[in-house]
Amino acid sequence: MKVEMSPPRITVVGIGADGWSGVPERLRGLVLAADTVLGGRRHLAMLPQAPTQRRLVWPSPLREGLPDLLASLGDRGAVALASGDPLVSGIGSTLIELLGADAVRVEPAVSSVALARARMGWAAEGCAVLSLVGRDPHLLMRGLAPGRRVLVLSPGAATPGTVAALLVGAGYGGSRMTVLGDLGADAESRLEGTAHDWLGAPPEEAPQLHVLALELSGPPGCGLVAGLPDDAFEHDGQLTKRDLRASALARLAPSPGRHLWDVGAGAGSVAVEWMRAHPSCTATAVEADTGRAARIGRNADRLGVPGLRVVAGRAPDALKGLDPPDAVFVGGGATLPGVLDTCLDALGPGGRLVVHGVTLETEGLLAEAHRRHGGELTRIAVETAAPIGAFTGWTPARTVTQWCLAKSPGSD
Repeated sequence: MKVEMSPPRITVVGIGADGWSGVPERLRGLVLAADTVLGGRRHLAMLPQAPTQRRLVWPSPLREGLPDLLASLGDRGAVALASGDPLVSGIGSTLIELLGADAVRVEPAVSSVALARARMGWAAEGCAVLSLVGRDPHLLMRGLAPGRRVLVLSPGAATPGTVAALLVGAGYGGSRMTVLGDLGADAESRLEGTAHDWLGAPPEEAPQLHVLALELSGPPGCGLVAGLPDDAFEHDGQLTKRDLRASALARLAPSPGRHLWDVGAGAGSVAVEWMRAHPSCTATAVEADTGRAARIGRNADRLGVPGLRVVAGRAPDALKGLDPPDAVFVGGGATLPGVLDTCLDALGPGGRLVVHGVTLETEGLLAEAHRRHGGELTRIAVETAAPIGAFTGWTPARTVTQWCLAKSPGSD
């Protein structure tokens, strides 16, 4: 069946490192015939003079200013210029997100990722791609593992030094770092060394436009399955311990694109592990103690989830105005008036709630909540082997009562 397609509102044309001369003639004609051309200063400077054509530079910051820029176009079509493949961590993805796929047509050039893989001889399925353009470099820490290959899309010449410092600090100083500069251009370059070699290197040693290829070498990573060792977190004892954390996360069921509230977060261990489950998982950690709230941020950076939002405040008041959750974990403060009700009310259909309690008062509250709402009520006792004189015996931790409720998809 034939489908009539409306003309795209914006056509995004990818430009390689060889510049305007490398753009196919068909696309050059499209660009020069457009009423309006959008792009970065570097891309717009490549174009031949066209006095009647309106040329607009991307706003800064981009995400905040882009809606107004697009609205100013009215019903007129436009062409946007981008580097390489605009759908590889590029403006094409952002425009589709804002306008919809039907309103955006993408004409890609060869991406810098494809060129970097070709130069390194790496198969697509054998390496990961991480963009640090406009993003916190601590994202790299989530995927540290010996033998792993990572292509880093770099925001600038200072990136190799920044990445080297993170790798050395994590015990990965022996990792190979290859800076692939100006890929596809006549001035293409390649610089190699270890993270130790790049540590403290002045930014001018690396080209502004480059992809960073990493061959990681270091100790085994923390792993992505729930239940990191307790000593992976900085904490003052207010920490959901490993076995209980794994149990809670199994019931919270992190999945792509879902958002968690970690209420009474302590060290933030549940929120951190929720976000480590998938790059698109997000979380808000709510903690009344300001010192602990700061500690949560440090844990998030060190374990590769710098996007974790930390709110210093006491529930339930601190929960007002937060992005609605898909799951809620209450690790402390469940007996405060209004906390459980606020969390339950915030969850939509299919949402999940897990609450831990160690006191008789909290246990009574959870037993009543189980009677009223159903769900799963469990008591978890964990014992660890420890020396008793010349022998070994079991040392029990505090028994924890865990209430889990999964709202049905059709519930209010």
